[in-house]
Amino acid sequence: MSFLRILLFLLISFLYAVSPVIAQTTVEQDKAKQIWQLLDYLAVDYGGAVKDGKVVSAPEYAEMQEFALSAERQLGELPANAAQRDLLLQATQLRSLVAEKSAAVNVSTKARGLAGALLAAYPVPVSPGKTPDLKLGAQLFQAQCVSCHGSLGRGDGPLAASLNPPPIALTGHDRAKERSLFSLHQIITQGVKGTSMPAFAQLTDNERWALAFFASNLPYSDADREAGKKLWETNSALHASVPSLSILSQTSETALAKSLPDGQAVQVMAYLKSNPQILEQNKPDSLALSKSRLKESLAALDKGDISEASRLAISAYLDGFEPIEPALVTKNKVLFNSIEKTMGEFRAAVTAGKRDEAHTIEQQLVVQLDQAKTALQSRNSDPISTLISALTILLREGIEALLVVVAMIAFLKRAERKDVLPYVHAGWIAALAAGGLTWVAATYLVTFSGASREMTAGYSSLFAAVILLSVGIWMHQKSLAGRWQQYVKDKLSSALNKRSAVMLFLLSFVTVYREVFETVLFYAALWSDGNGGYLLIGLLVGIVILAVIAVVLLRTTARLPISQFFAVSSALVAILAFVLVGKGITALQEAGVINVTPIAIPRIDLLGIYPSTESIMAQTAILVIIIISFILNQRIGNQNRT
Repeated sequence: MSFLRILLFLLISFLYAVSPVIAQTTVEQDKAKQIWQLLDYLAVDYGGAVKDGKVVSAPEYAEMQEFALSAERQLGELPANAAQRDLLLQATQLRSLVAEKSAAVNVSTKARGLAGALLAAYPVPVSPGKTPDLKLGAQLFQAQCVSCHGSLGRGDGPLAASLNPPPIALTGHDRAKERSLFSLHQIITQGVKGTSMPAFAQLTDNERWALAFFASNLPYSDADREAGKKLWETNSALHASVPSLSILSQTSETALAKSLPDGQAVQVMAYLKSNPQILEQNKPDSLALSKSRLKESLAALDKGDISEASRLAISAYLDGFEPIEPALVTKNKVLFNSIEKTMGEFRAAVTAGKRDEAHTIEQQLVVQLDQAKTALQSRNSDPISTLISALTILLREGIEALLVVVAMIAFLKRAERKDVLPYVHAGWIAALAAGGLTWVAATYLVTFSGASREMTAGYSSLFAAVILLSVGIWMHQKSLAGRWQQYVKDKLSSALNKRSAVMLFLLSFVTVYREVFETVLFYAALWSDGNGGYLLIGLLVGIVILAVIAVVLLRTTARLPISQFFAVSSALVAILAFVLVGKGITALQEAGVINVTPIAIPRIDLLGIYPSTESIMAQTAILVIIIISFILNQRIGNQNRT
């Protein structure tokens, strides 16, 4: 029993460490956002505290020192990952620059670079889930902000004179050009410590984005917006500078000005901030964005900025290639696998600082991405491929979840614990319901980022794998015990208490939702092909096949002697744990949470085997645990028989 208690303790610890419900919680995301906000303040406001190496405002300089120290401390409190050490090093360097009263441009550059690396290492939503409604933003401004900032945002509201420090003038261009829309959104969300600016947590996220977009327009004139419209409509080359709503949300006017002729950044920003729907109507070529990110990554690598190069390499995959994955899989699975592998090799070369190798791989990727574009050009012409893809995707994602749920149901029936079955059924039913909500959200409300998708899949896989591994070891141990019927009658009833039942609910929910989440996002992408009817046919056929498999499995296991049932079940769940660990590690690699070290082995999706050292090491560790546990169980079983 001591072994099982230790394993249970490890399971609970692992749940808190890697479960997507906990590890990627709002608390962690809020901390990352708070750190980002501190860095943004440093980048924007440091110039008002120090000039020419001298302190011009002692209170503001003290605040800058506090922000730099707090950012460094909070970075150390984030969950450890491969990038945290570099982030802490950059934070120390930033604090030193502030202490040395360095030039504002140096502090701003370092703070911006660290902020970007932070979001790459700890991804958080940085853009609105849907196009902001500026009319709603105007209404919210009048209701929430006028009393302090004034009706025109000049900082002259009725309460302004009584506030210390006074509210800022939102119409001031010098400060506004340094801040991104995401920065404004964070200020509205979290407020500003030490001022009268409150946190507007009572507003929804969409409302806060609407308010941020409206406020961001106050520094610009109608002439700026009109000039920006003409530029945008007559110069298509500008579209590459702000290709999406996400990029607009993260980019400040000052940052944009570095890549545009004098004066154009003001006009382009004025137009796009007042007409964000333009970016939704003219979505960029995803593959072109991927190639652009690859080139930007190489440029950063050539400058020695490995952190920025890694961020851009991850973006090339998540923002550029990942959105077209479902369609490409239906057209050319071999090409899809090849690009995914090469993308991993590129990220590994960039992370290791291997410039020549990265340049060579980038050239290969450009060719492959062009081939992908060619393969996708006929995406509306083959409805049968949509049907087959919908069917195979459902079977591929569904069988793993089905095996887990069927194993639990069969186990409880053989153990004569049908009273616990409702927990298992509630788990998979809740997962399907959550999948339906995810479909609605993915289709009509928000766009799930690649990082969110891969991290959800990765953490869910690891959580399910650890639970299954423990269950498999336990089942194997009991399959070797004698007097099975007496054991079930006397022991199992007390073993399956309410806590165990809740754990079964969690396992059922997490396992099924992980597969449903992947399936829903694939289906949402395929739906745009215009072959929705064929997709639904594939879905229905897949459901029928999965139902037949479930019936066959339940009837087959019902005929097995109970000791054989537990032996077969233990082997099955151990194999599933092996598969899920490989998939989980690979998903986290694609999200940039874990580094990628490519190795020359074949990719076997069915077994969760992928060509990277990290995933193979994780699966090897699982195999070692399985083998050792099974050997120990065998010895214990032999001792009991003697």
